[in-house]
Amino acid sequence: MADSDDRAPQAPARPRRSFRSRLTVQAWFHLVILAMAALILTSAGVGAVLLDRTTQETDRLIGRIEPARVEALRLKTAVIDQETGLRGYLITRDADFLRPYRQGAGAERGAVRRIEPLIGGSSRLEGDLDRVRTAVADWRRKYADPLVATVADGKKPDVRRVEEGRRAFDDLRALFTVQNRHLEQASADARERLAEARTVRDLMLSGLVLVFLLCGVALALLLRSAVVNPLAALRTASRRVSAGEFEHRIPAHGPRDLHEVAEAVEEMRCRIVAELATSRTQQDLLSRQTAELDTQTAELRRSNAELEQFAYVASHDLQEPLRKVASFCQLIDKRYGDQLDERGGQYIAFAVDGAKRMQVLINDLLTFSRVGRLDDAREGVALDGSLDKALSNIGAAMEDSGARLERPASMPEITGDPTLLTMLWQNLVGNAVKFRHPDRVPEVRISCEPGADDNSWEFTVSDNGIGIPPEFADKVFVIFQRLHGRDAYGGTGIGLALCKKIVEHHGGRIWLDTDVDQGTRIRFTLVSPQDPDTEPTGVDGPADEPAPEGISA
Repeated sequence: MADSDDRAPQAPARPRRSFRSRLTVQAWFHLVILAMAALILTSAGVGAVLLDRTTQETDRLIGRIEPARVEALRLKTAVIDQETGLRGYLITRDADFLRPYRQGAGAERGAVRRIEPLIGGSSRLEGDLDRVRTAVADWRRKYADPLVATVADGKKPDVRRVEEGRRAFDDLRALFTVQNRHLEQASADARERLAEARTVRDLMLSGLVLVFLLCGVALALLLRSAVVNPLAALRTASRRVSAGEFEHRIPAHGPRDLHEVAEAVEEMRCRIVAELATSRTQQDLLSRQTAELDTQTAELRRSNAELEQFAYVASHDLQEPLRKVASFCQLIDKRYGDQLDERGGQYIAFAVDGAKRMQVLINDLLTFSRVGRLDDAREGVALDGSLDKALSNIGAAMEDSGARLERPASMPEITGDPTLLTMLWQNLVGNAVKFRHPDRVPEVRISCEPGADDNSWEFTVSDNGIGIPPEFADKVFVIFQRLHGRDAYGGTGIGLALCKKIVEHHGGRIWLDTDVDQGTRIRFTLVSPQDPDTEPTGVDGPADEPAPEGISA
């Protein structure tokens, strides 16, 4: 149990939180967004009211008063045209002068009809129009029409009535002057109201911009005080702890989630302080274990060196006594064979056969150990060429069995060891020929297709031989594992194990496809391209070992 000094410091009691610390960072941002939204909506409402007022005054001025002034001018022109036409007709008695009189009357009615809706709502302007319209109607009814009728009857117009009509028209001109003055006054008032509305609008918009700026500054200061400063304090305290000041306490301030993060970091700091004391007690144990691992590593290196020496001895010293045993047994059989009985000759044959099989086993074992360990060439290899070499090596066996081979028109090029790839093909095709069915001519089919990965190829070697039971799918790739007696099929049982090691050395995998009805189907993958600078797998062996030889299982 650790001493009291090593115990983790207890986290301080949590103080009562204020309203600001009860809110999370997300809640603070929601409040800020709500405040901004309220400000924007208020500004939009005020702006809409001001713009509506400005639009109304503009429409009143441009859409009603100014068109009313134009129509009033047209009304005055139409009445003057009537008076001019009447005066010309009275002087010349020519009926053509009545045309301006009649056209003026029509223009007068059109102007009155157009001006009425424009001045609606203004009692003074409506009164001016009524007085003008009444005066024009009285002038035309009392003076103009009777004078036209008098001249049309061939009579001479009464000079007194003509003079009365002229004075009545002068009064009508005065009414037009009053109407135009009132329209000009209405236009001036509308322009003044429009200018006032624009001034109020500009002042309000400027005030809203200023309010926006002040609110933005206030919100920035609020966020800095509520969020940024607590985050900065937490970051500073965390960096002090990460720099090695494990006794420095992490303060907890700000919104609720930052407060909880700070408390979690403080609890983590207390845990680290406790674990640090424990780790110091384990450091000595780790140091001792490291020393033991160093010793074991040195022992492993020594053992590997001894294994390499054994491989050297197996390739040289062990094979020499075997060759002598076989040679002298053969000499005994040659010289003293006629002096031995049948059993003695059989014993000598057993001894010679055992020595040869021992030599084959040693060579097979050395070949298996050399894969990826000795003379590993890394170059571009055309698989068509390596297959041709393998077929050449086992050409006699294929010719004797009458085997037929089906192969792709072309196969890819990969980076690897050409000798090992030749051994791979030689063992796979050789096994297909060797383990043929006694009632069928051997047929070997080789196929190639892109693999599941972009840089891999999948190959298939299938035959119509005796096949391999599915329960032995893994056993056939184990070294020295045989499924048949030596009397039925020769070999040492190393061929497929050697193929597995060659394929894995080139970055692929090999397996038995059990989903076949007849014969054997073996699949394997090879990776292409490979980096030529990649170090081959395995351990380098003695430099003076003999080159590997191809062996069939």
